[in-house]
Order: sequence, then C-alpha cells, then structure tokens
Amino acid sequence: MADNSVKEALVSDHAELYDAEVARRYFAKFARIGSHLARVAAELESEGRLTRTESRLLGRYLAGVIGTFQALNHKYQMTGRAERAPRLTIDRHESGFPVAQEVLMMAVDAQQADKHLSGMASETEFKDRMVRTILRDLKVPVELQFALSQRLYYEALKAGGLFWARNDPDAQWLGQAGSRRKYLIHWAVWDGQVNLPVVYLLDVEEDGSRPLPEDAYRWPPMQQKLLAQSVGGLKLLTIATGFDDDFETTYPKRLRRITLGPMYSAGFTLQSGPISKVLEDARAPQGEDWALVWTVEDLVSDREEMVKNGWFSSRPKQIFRLDPLTGADTGTTGIERMIVLPERPYQVLVEQNPAGLRGIRKFVVGAGGRLIPGV
Repeated sequence: MADNSVKEALVSDHAELYDAEVARRYFAKFARIGSHLARVAAELESEGRLTRTESRLLGRYLAGVIGTFQALNHKYQMTGRAERAPRLTIDRHESGFPVAQEVLMMAVDAQQADKHLSGMASETEFKDRMVRTILRDLKVPVELQFALSQRLYYEALKAGGLFWARNDPDAQWLGQAGSRRKYLIHWAVWDGQVNLPVVYLLDVEEDGSRPLPEDAYRWPPMQQKLLAQSVGGLKLLTIATGFDDDFETTYPKRLRRITLGPMYSAGFTLQSGPISKVLEDARAPQGEDWALVWTVEDLVSDREEMVKNGWFSSRPKQIFRLDPLTGADTGTTGIERMIVLPERPYQVLVEQNPAGLRGIRKFVVGAGGRLIPGV
C-alpha cells in the first residue's frame, strides 16, 4: 500500500516519498489531474466568468504547474533505486503538493542548468552506455538511468515555461476607459504558508504620465509591493486598499486570488472533514482516488470617492464592495470553491451529500477523461 511507503519527515505534516513506485504513482496522479485543469478554465470562460484574456493568462500558469511537475518527475525518477537519488517532500496535510522548498530549489538549480548540462553526456550517449551495460555486464544500469534522469531534469529547467516559487507581476494592456488606461496585472507564487500554487489577477485603471509598464518610477515598486503581499494569510481587502493608498495614479478595480489545491488522495494525504469519508468509501481504483479543490476569491470596487490628499488637493479612493454576510471576515466580495474529481468519488459524494461540500461547484472527470461541469 502507498501509505506504508510514505516516510514521515521531521515536520509531521510533511512526508518524503522514498519508494520509486510510490513516486511514480504520485506524479502520474498529478499528470492526470493536470490534463483537466485547462478544461476547467475553458468552461469558466464559456460561462462568461473569465474573459478570453484572463483564461489565456490563467492557462499559462496552469501549464507552468504541469511543467513543474514534469521537471520534478525527472528529478525524482530514480528515487529509492539509485544510491544518490533524492527524495521528494510533499505536504500531506491540506495541500498534497510538493513543499515550497522543492520549488525554491528548482530556481536555484535552473541558474546552474547550463553548467550541469555541459558536463554531462548527451541523452543518446547515456542510452548507448545503458545498452552496453545490459548486454556486456548483464545488469541494470541504475546509475546511468539516474544520470539521464538528472539530465532530463536540467533540460526541463533550461527550457523554461515552469511555475516558479515567484512569478513576477506583468501587465496586460486592456484598452482605454475615458482618459485612463486599463491593464490586467497578473502574477503568481507558490505560497509557502499553504504549499500551493496561487495566481493573482488585478484589474487596474491608471492615468500616470507614462504607460504603467514603461514607468520606471511606479512599476518596479508596484511589482515589489504586490509580491510582498502575496501570502494567503492576507485578505484581498488589505492588499487592494494598501495598493490604492500607495499608488496615487493607479486605481485597483478588481482583485482575484485563485488557489489551486488542495489535492486530496487517500494514498498520499491526511484528509479531515467530509472529503475523507467520501474518498474512503469510494474505494476508487488506483489513479482515480483523488479530488482537487480550486478556490476563487474576488474583490470588486463598488465606487470611487474623493478624499483629501494634503492641504489643498484630493484624490480618488476606491470603496470596495464586501459580501454582506461574510465580507467583514473574509475581506472579499465573494468566494467560490470548486472541486474536480473522478466519477466514482463523485457518485459517493452525491450519495452522502455532506453539508460541508454542498455549496461547492463540482467538475466530474467521466469516461475517456471527459470533463462534465456539475452544479
């Protein structure tokens, strides 16, 4: 069983995957999950809940997450088989994803990728040596397999397009709103507090003397400010009002935080609450015993009011609309949670209908990998 092959690390919520078969199952599970993420974004776009631009940008980050798992798969391909092979550490409590330190280390490795690759044989040379080892020495070329896996890892890092621990803010031009320019500022982080990838989308209007991405006075400190506040513990209202206060000629109109995860799986994570019983009772076949939660927090500006800005001047200030029931606690206009899960766990979920999961939008992975939007 997978549970017997997950070794507890020093931190109780973290675990090392030290067995090759377990590591393969883990990455295969995420490869299967990742193949459905773009379809969820496309469905939200078709429903008008994401614009085409937002869907495209979100799709880029989702592809980056998939690429990151593919790179880590190469790195840990020989876990438990080669003597020098490293072990992946995952957060098994309310995450299911690799810990942030794994992604931070990828960024460090990427800086040295050229150096490592220059000292390695090519993929073809490695494979030729493997064949000779098998035929001549009649043994499995484990060390050569490990060396090849590391080459593939560094090649993936060099190719780029991955989801890093920090994906710096960028600004997408959206057009004009009267005298103001409109941008969608987007960025993403692997949040170390929750060990999950998180994407931020910020709609702004601005009327500075120069277009925002070309303004050396405003844009760099704005990027630093947004990254510094990209932690799950901060309410969107705190982030947006701080931004509004600090940048006088830039007006935040809407801020969204999209958290990808947790991933729940009976074989890899420690679930609590109703999802635990759903997965336990589903007894789904290997590769289908999972559920992925997707949370969208949304904060919208309701109006602008002029406030004093010194003795003789005033400036526009955003008044954000909060949910009348929960906004004071959450700092949002609204929160929507979605869950993606295979058909068998979904059937059990419908049968049990636990109160804690009734308000969550369901996306069901049916036969042939078909994604079925639920309610």
